[in-house]
Amino acid sequence: MTTFDDRERAFEAKFARDGEMAFRVTARRNKLVGQWAAERMELTPAETDAYATSVVQADFEEVGDEDVIRKLISDLAAAGVGCGESDIRQAMADCTVEARRQLLESM
Repeated sequence: MTTFDDRERAFEAKFARDGEMAFRVTARRNKLVGQWAAERMELTPAETDAYATSVVQADFEEVGDEDVIRKLISDLAAAGVGCGESDIRQAMADCTVEARRQLLESM
């Protein structure tokens, strides 16, 4: 029975690590996509940092990426930047890959 208990604890620990990693990748991705959008809006470095933080915080409004996408579409349109939803989704996909790479390098 001890082997089974050890195995169960190992699976639970892996599940927790995987969940934490997914959260960190998403937060890093949102920061990167915020920086991407800020570059297109031609924000200053200080404004870019603040904007990237606001994109990360926007993700806590609801489950999924739709809250972040809505924010980006709205902010880019308000800044007069022509950028469609497909462009934003592609940027998010690219930033997800980069975020995962950055986090794996830092381990």
